[in-house]
Amino acid sequence: MRILVVEDEPRAGDYLRQGLGEAGFVVDVARDGHTGLHLATEQAYELIVLDVMLPGMDGWTLLRRLRETASGRQIPVLFLSARDALADRVKGLELGADDYLVKPFAFAELLARIRTLLRRGPLREEELLTIDDLRMNVPARTVTRAAQRIHLSAREFHLLHLFMRRQGEVLSRTEIASQVWDMNFDSDTNVVDVAVRRLRQRIDDPVPGRLIHAVRGMGYVCELRA
Repeated sequence: MRILVVEDEPRAGDYLRQGLGEAGFVVDVARDGHTGLHLATEQAYELIVLDVMLPGMDGWTLLRRLRETASGRQIPVLFLSARDALADRVKGLELGADDYLVKPFAFAELLARIRTLLRRGPLREEELLTIDDLRMNVPARTVTRAAQRIHLSAREFHLLHLFMRRQGEVLSRTEIASQVWDMNFDSDTNVVDVAVRRLRQRIDDPVPGRLIHAVRGMGYVCELRA
C-alpha cells in the first residue's frame, strides 16, 4: 500500500519513510506543501500523513484544496504535527482530516492509527452526497460546488443535508420545519422560506444551474433540471 508523507523536516521525513517502509508500505515524501498537493492529486495513495507547518503551503490549505478535488475526497489524512492546542486539533478535523497525532509521538501508535484508518475503507455512499457539481461530505461537514468550498452554518448544513438525502422529493414546509428545527410549522411565520432563500444564495446564486426549486403550494425540491 502506498502512503504519502508531507514533512519538511528531513530527519522526521526520513524516519517516517524508513519506519513505514519496514512496516510494508511504499512511501513517498514531499518536503513542502505545493509538492505534497501535486503528488496527492496526481498519484494514487491509500493514505496521507501531513504536517501542518510546511513551506510554500501549510497543511491546513493543502487539506482544504485536496478535499475540493475529485481524487482527494476519500483519501484518509492523518495530521502529524507539533501543534498540540485543542483548537488546532479541532481545526484539522473540521477541515476533513481523519485523525490528528501530536509530535513527539510513539511510532507504534502512529502505525496503529494508520492501520485503523486503512481498515475503515472508503466513505459509505450515504456519507458522500452528490447532485450534479454539488458535493457534501457528511462526516467532514464540507460542501463544495464546482470545486469551490461553500461555508454553511450548522442550520444551513442540516437543511442542505435534508434536501440532498431526499433529492427529487418535494418537501413541505411542515416537514422541513420538523426535520431541521424540530418544531411544528406555523403558517404565520416565514422561517423556512427565509432559510431556504439564504441557502439558495450560497448554493445556487454563484453558479449557473439552480438545484433548489420552489414548488408552488407544496414546498421545495432539490434536483437538477434540464
